[in-house]
Amino acid sequence: MVYRVVVEKGEDFGYVVHCPAVPGCHSQGNTIEEAIENIKDAIKGCLSALEKDY
Repeated sequence: MVYRVVVEKGEDFGYVVHCPAVPGCHSQGNTIEEAIENIKDAIKGCLSALEKDY
């Protein structure tokens, strides 16, 4: 499945990224590429946690 993410420049350093389709799913990275890789793991983790709740 494909999820749209939003990447923003961090206030202090690097980049912050979140997935609007998955509430509470956020991550960060020193580079845009690292932030995108990190959000992939965060999405998997959030979806797994949500699946356990149901």
